[in-house]
Amino acid sequence: MSTVDLPAPTVRRRPFHLLAKPAGAICNLDCTYCFFLSKELLYEGSRFRMADDLLDAYIRQLIEAHGPAPEVTVAWQGGEPTLMGLDFFRRSLEYEHRHARPGQRIVNTIQTNGTLIDAEWARFFRDNDFLVGLSVDGPRELHDAHRVDKGGRPTFDRVMRGLDHLREHGVQWNALTTLHDANAGHGREVYSFLRDDCGAAHMQFIPIVERTTADALPLANDGWGARAEDRPLYRQQGDRVTERSVTARQYGRFLIDVFEDWVRTDVGRVHVQMFDVALANWYGEQPSLCVHSRTCGSALALEHNGDVYSCDHFVEPDHLLGNIGERHLLELVDSPRQRTFGQDKHDTLPRYCLDCDVRFACHGGCPKDRFDTTPDGEPGLNHLCAGFQEFFRHVDAPMRTMAQLLRQGLAPALIMRQYATADADRPHNAPCTCGGGRKWARCHGRPVAADPS
Repeated sequence: MSTVDLPAPTVRRRPFHLLAKPAGAICNLDCTYCFFLSKELLYEGSRFRMADDLLDAYIRQLIEAHGPAPEVTVAWQGGEPTLMGLDFFRRSLEYEHRHARPGQRIVNTIQTNGTLIDAEWARFFRDNDFLVGLSVDGPRELHDAHRVDKGGRPTFDRVMRGLDHLREHGVQWNALTTLHDANAGHGREVYSFLRDDCGAAHMQFIPIVERTTADALPLANDGWGARAEDRPLYRQQGDRVTERSVTARQYGRFLIDVFEDWVRTDVGRVHVQMFDVALANWYGEQPSLCVHSRTCGSALALEHNGDVYSCDHFVEPDHLLGNIGERHLLELVDSPRQRTFGQDKHDTLPRYCLDCDVRFACHGGCPKDRFDTTPDGEPGLNHLCAGFQEFFRHVDAPMRTMAQLLRQGLAPALIMRQYATADADRPHNAPCTCGGGRKWARCHGRPVAADPS
């Protein structure tokens, strides 16, 4: 690969995050809701393996694009990135050491389904300080509802075996849990399983919204992977969703059910990304997640052949920015086209959103899900809007309390004392604080059952 020089220093550097997909959309699993499996249709005939010279160029350009920043994150995703094998990642580390500035720290993260992780992988992650994002959708029945292999077989046991290796070797890891039709109604069970059975201290809950057109809906309902016949290429088009997609009501209720347990026992001990993001917005700081930031455009995707796309959710021809073999990564990230993509998130908000009392916390959600119409008929409403509103309004008072504690230099975890005091005097037959309609003693006033069935 020819060398592409860093753009002139007049180009303004801004923070960005890049998900690199060294094996493209190739995966050893066939999760029914994984729209990304269809992206291999973009590169028919490809070997779907990042070449060594491209790997070197990517690491060099990524580090150059961050300039004098004290820390640079190298993030791997897929498909399934561990299909590249350990030697690929060992070479990546060599290139990081070669290109890093003196004193610059390189942080490595990887998102994996966990089924290929053995003791050797775990030692490698531990010895090189990798942060591992592990996909697990809850207890066995909930996880196996959609997370299956190419033969349609369940994967829960294989994932738990991989997790055992990670925990045995002291690897840093986060739980990545997608919310869909099977598990969205089991918020407390999923949270309890991740916290107590898996030992997760960091969790991300990712709503599955598979957008499609009316014509393509029957095919989309069959899935996006190898088991689906005549699968379409997933694009951000249409105003329908698959039968697996989480509803707005389910999403909001899931978050509230988890929050009501978390705020009583786990503040400061378990980090739930959505709650951290909400607290940042109530505190007045920029949140770490683009979904609920005012604008986006700083989270891009790199394909196995060097193609750069505006976002991991927009890997499609209309959002291809270029290739790092032809233009430097920084030039693509800072291009006017990408800036417009990010600014459009705010500039295209419908009036319904602009007038909303929780817009400061929501900011319209992810543009990929803004395909519904508002009550007054304006396009661009987020498909999960009702869930966002329910959740953000529900947590308003505790978020204000925790934000005030922070401003006073105190730990937000002190809020748990307030809940403990209130709960001690709460009548068993009082309505549960979650607002779900059940009595306190039959809802969040009792321990969650281990088995969601």
